[in-house]
Amino acid sequence: MNPLIDKLKAVKASGKPVIGCFPLYPPLELLQALDLEPVVLWGLKPFYPRTPKSDQHLQNFVCSVGRHLAEFVLSEASDLVDGLFMYNACDTLRNLPEILQSGLEDAGRAKPIFNIHVPQAPRRQTDAAGYLADEIQNLIETLGRHFGVEFSPSRFRATAEQQNRARTLARELDAETASGRMSFRRLADLMYGNCFRPLDRQIQVMEAALETCRTAEPRTGPGVLLSGIMPPPSSVSSVIEEAGLRVAGNDIASLARSYAHSPDPALPPADYYVDLYYNHFPCSTLLGTADERPAALEALAEERGARGIIFLGEKFCEYEYFEFPHLEKRFKERGLHTLNLEFAIDDDQNPGPVRTRIEAFAELMS
Repeated sequence: MNPLIDKLKAVKASGKPVIGCFPLYPPLELLQALDLEPVVLWGLKPFYPRTPKSDQHLQNFVCSVGRHLAEFVLSEASDLVDGLFMYNACDTLRNLPEILQSGLEDAGRAKPIFNIHVPQAPRRQTDAAGYLADEIQNLIETLGRHFGVEFSPSRFRATAEQQNRARTLARELDAETASGRMSFRRLADLMYGNCFRPLDRQIQVMEAALETCRTAEPRTGPGVLLSGIMPPPSSVSSVIEEAGLRVAGNDIASLARSYAHSPDPALPPADYYVDLYYNHFPCSTLLGTADERPAALEALAEERGARGIIFLGEKFCEYEYFEFPHLEKRFKERGLHTLNLEFAIDDDQNPGPVRTRIEAFAELMS
């Protein structure tokens, strides 16, 4: 049996409707305030090493994120999800809902899909905050009608405070990784595991991990940043640290970009999500913030004392690949070392092809 089914069954045991969310930055607080249990559908590769159902609907030059997501939705495991939520991001993910809905209907397993449109123009060019606020209000009303629940401002503030606590703990774990007291592989595994845990359990897991870190002996070694949509496969994370490198920080969409910024929990939902999406840590999936990414990465490198950066390319992720050459040039001008690695849908447990490159990169830095 697919282990993801057991994880979803554990989430569903709460008795709340489960909402599968993609891409990475859904309005978690809002869904929780409506007594729904959101699950971020990211990092599904370990559960679906092959994508036969997805390949009937998507081309083989679609990124692995989209293909693994489609494989889950089109499989029987998605019967444990009561609905799907999505917002517009890259070209692949913004076009998936219609494909997935059609595939589910053909299989006789249709389910509701809820969505919002997040404006992608920089706010200095055109302020679409009012439009986004309307999208949030419409989402509240649509979810309320469908699930027969009433929105509570006080409950929203409570869930926003919980998410704020979770993001704060994640940033503290990130800092422990930078200090060498926690391995990057452990950080990534913990954060991905939290995608399939209720929020209160996520907080408990991170608090326990922090307690362990505080008594750990710090690792040393040249500090590097990791940047990309996805973290490297776990085996490659181990190779990076076995080569004597210390992950001083990361600009990974499913990690640091997700927990870097927390809006004020006292804000009403519309203002809260205008803040979340417009002031988000710069991300290529939020085009309105992308112009600020070089400066943000350089500031992170300086703050953490990083001597190099490893770019983790997800094959066919055009948004990231458009930026890599520019970022690499800027880092080299600052005297920092750079390394580009690419991972495809079938690159998982075999770190052999990249081991030599990582070890050579570590030698250059030391």
